[in-house]
Amino acid sequence: MASTETPQVTETTAPETPHKVDWFAELRGLALMLLAVLAFHSLVAKPFYIPSTSMMPSLWVGDRLVVSKYPYGWSWASASFHLLPRGDWRVMGSKPEYGDIVIPVHPTRDEDYIKRVVALPGDTIEVRGGQIILNGTPIKREVVPSVRLPFEPDLLCRGAPCLEAFEDYRERGADGQDYFAPPTWRETLPNGATYLTIDYKDQHLDNFGPYPVPEDAVFVMGDNRDESADSRADVLESGLGGAVPLANIGGRAEFITFSLDGSTSWNPATWFSSLRGNRAWSTLRPPLAEGAAAK
Repeated sequence: MASTETPQVTETTAPETPHKVDWFAELRGLALMLLAVLAFHSLVAKPFYIPSTSMMPSLWVGDRLVVSKYPYGWSWASASFHLLPRGDWRVMGSKPEYGDIVIPVHPTRDEDYIKRVVALPGDTIEVRGGQIILNGTPIKREVVPSVRLPFEPDLLCRGAPCLEAFEDYRERGADGQDYFAPPTWRETLPNGATYLTIDYKDQHLDNFGPYPVPEDAVFVMGDNRDESADSRADVLESGLGGAVPLANIGGRAEFITFSLDGSTSWNPATWFSSLRGNRAWSTLRPPLAEGAAAK
């Protein structure tokens, strides 16, 4: 008797072709991403780290902040890593205001500084005994209670404790912690911008000028007047050697994102314990004094 069973057909599956990585597409995507980041950092905003005490008490070592690139227009100094050649051109340029904290580039090195604008184009500035004199008129400057800067032994600048210059002003607080309390002043500029400065010793930069600020430049100083290489200091002293051309200003400091006290280590617990919580999101735009004028 003949069999009625239908023979089974075995289906064979062709081996899968190994997936090939399109390295050209991957590299192109990475390049486009890097270009987008570079464009954002150059045209809109970039992060900035404070490595020195020159702007204390407004800015502390370890502060991380945001610098906006567009307030004064764009120039060669706007480009991240200073990839563009130097020049005196600007696009949609405008000038800073008294009291702005700006990012000037050193006149001979591609190094970003951070300082406060204290004189505008066309002003004549003089410093006598630490007192700023603008166009023949001393700005308002008054002694105020000393700022209290925490003693942070892990905070180092060039291998040494950052605040060792204030050692003579170290004191024990009511909470049992050590603080530095150097002599502090409040200055108020002609537009009413007001801020604190530290001036604790007599030194050669306390007397300067008179100096006429060119029409295409601003004069900048650090808030820590005894530890700042700024427009008062010669280039050989690591200073800015006079007024800063507007084309050499790479942006304006806006606000602090977070701040670290120097005790951060590989231990994850320190990633949080080293945060200075009271400094996060602090604005860096100076408040305006009532009356908006200094006398």
